[in-house]
Amino acid sequence: MTRLGDLERAVMDVLWDTVPGTSDGVTVREVAEALDGRELAYTTVMTVLDRLAGKGMVRRQREGRAWRYQAAASREAHIAQLMLDALDLGGSRDAALVRFARSVTGTEAEVLRAALGAEAGGPLTDRVDAPRADRAGQPALADEATDR
Repeated sequence: MTRLGDLERAVMDVLWDTVPGTSDGVTVREVAEALDGRELAYTTVMTVLDRLAGKGMVRRQREGRAWRYQAAASREAHIAQLMLDALDLGGSRDAALVRFARSVTGTEAEVLRAALGAEAGGPLTDRVDAPRADRAGQPALADEATDR
């Protein structure tokens, strides 16, 4: 997934914050007005939205001579994809996940436990029955296993 520049992120924030899923979207002018503190030209906002559409970040639909824009995915889906992309940067996914899990707050950890429990179809346990494999299907190295 594409990382967003500052202006792209600001435009996406407008779409995520002002366009409910049932809306037909917003026009370039409406996005430009929502970014009023940035003093951007209409054509700049139009270019950013066009590029975001090209990247698959926004959907657009013709309405007369104008386009109406909507985010293609939720903010949460975008952030989750960024996190997954970060795990693909190399090294041990398991070690990175463990370090991430150790860095979250207690409340965030509870949210993760609940989501993982729901995904597994039942409550999670702290017990590890078998060594985990890495992405290539190879058993985890001893130092990675102790990092868990």
